[in-house]
Amino acid sequence: MAGKDLSFGTMKTIFFAKKFLTHRYLALALRLYIGGLFIYASMYKINYPAEFAETVASYQMVPYWAVNIFAVVLPWVELISGLLLIAGIRSRSAAVVIGLMMIMFTTVTFISLIRNAAIPCGCFSALGENISWRTIGRDIIWLIMIIHVFFYDKALHLESRFTLMLREI
Repeated sequence: MAGKDLSFGTMKTIFFAKKFLTHRYLALALRLYIGGLFIYASMYKINYPAEFAETVASYQMVPYWAVNIFAVVLPWVELISGLLLIAGIRSRSAAVVIGLMMIMFTTVTFISLIRNAAIPCGCFSALGENISWRTIGRDIIWLIMIIHVFFYDKALHLESRFTLMLREI
């Protein structure tokens, strides 16, 4: 019976799955995870900008004159975006910035893999593992999490608390 409707149990499962996947507390957990991840990733790069600059240069994607600027600015963007995500202040904007960084990281990694470059990722330390297809898969999963945060995050935002306090004054 190809034209038969879905059973009640199947409909109930689909409803539960949709409710779970779009729940604001799942988005909160993902927001905290991604924010913490980017804060953690920025710490090494901020503390050792010369090593990070070498990693950036090894990708051969940034013009030589911009490598040091990129290696100094990018970790601070990661840190600030991660802090904003965790705090729930302009979290959609922070999710967009982090999402754009993830697209950039994934693209650069993909191009480097196509070139057969055996270079370290540079994500969390200079001595990390070399880039691989696993790195691309991980980045895509993180990007999906960021997209989820962008669309469904509505829980525990400090920004809304500050707005309420300002309205009372």
